[in-house]
Amino acid sequence: MSGCAYLSDILASSDHTPVIERDLKAGAYIVGSLILHPSRALITTTRVSPLMSPPSFKSTPSRIAIVTGAAQGLGEGIALRLAEDGLDVAIFDLPSKRGQLKAVGDAITAKGRRSLVLVGDITVEGDVVAMVAQTVEELGGLDVMIANAGVFGSTPFLDLAVEEFDRILRVNVRGAMLCIQHAARQMVKQGRGGRIIGASSLAGKQGFPMVTSYVTSKFAVRGLTQSVAAELKEHNITVNTYAPSVVVTPMTTHPDDEKNGGAAATLFKNTGIPLDTKVIPLAEVAELVAYLAKPDTSSITGQCFSINGGLYMD
Repeated sequence: MSGCAYLSDILASSDHTPVIERDLKAGAYIVGSLILHPSRALITTTRVSPLMSPPSFKSTPSRIAIVTGAAQGLGEGIALRLAEDGLDVAIFDLPSKRGQLKAVGDAITAKGRRSLVLVGDITVEGDVVAMVAQTVEELGGLDVMIANAGVFGSTPFLDLAVEEFDRILRVNVRGAMLCIQHAARQMVKQGRGGRIIGASSLAGKQGFPMVTSYVTSKFAVRGLTQSVAAELKEHNITVNTYAPSVVVTPMTTHPDDEKNGGAAATLFKNTGIPLDTKVIPLAEVAELVAYLAKPDTSSITGQCFSINGGLYMD
């Protein structure tokens, strides 16, 4: 039958590790150029060589992580670093970043690990529930949650609209809470412990001008993770945060940076940070997160780790 294949035939012919993509709202898997719809025994396909199968049909002893906000910046760097440590990684971001996310998934599989590409909104509880459920279904469990996704805004306090304040707290605090809560529920259910790591900031330890909403949200993430750490330690689940100063990512880049003195210079100027302040290499933040995600860090919990080149000392 031209243009069609039975799922059993495709699975039987596979010996490759794929990237799988699932749209949380569409309910269809995308494997290469195969489209596998849960309600159909027969699938349509373009010619693909070699044919590939979903990772849920393979057993693996690997640890499994979710990284949110993984299409770019810190999330991308963390996801790739975890893959280097041998973790299979589900990566999650907004539907508008599907293409970027798919490229990150390809980079993970190039390192020899399985990747699951998921899109949705961390502020929507149903999307977060589906993110965790699909990770467990396709990859086989959940050991590490990196609640990295967040947004940034810079506005003078006297001009700050309540809508902007609400938007930033909704993503950075509500979104983090939902990701941490549903990951923790799965980890408790599994009974094998886990690692939960949230994204705070230097702005979660010290106030800065022009970024009231962001500072408020990052202080809240510190409190959230410390409180959760106190509850989850009996389950051998650690909960920590990383708190970098300025890392050059799309979120900290501004069109006026070159005019103002270089990478992240506009952010430095607006917040009163000296222009000669060290910009933190993304790889160093990813290395810290990878360490906190290791199985042998069970005594480290409830902490917020600064990585700021000495700009602020706890």
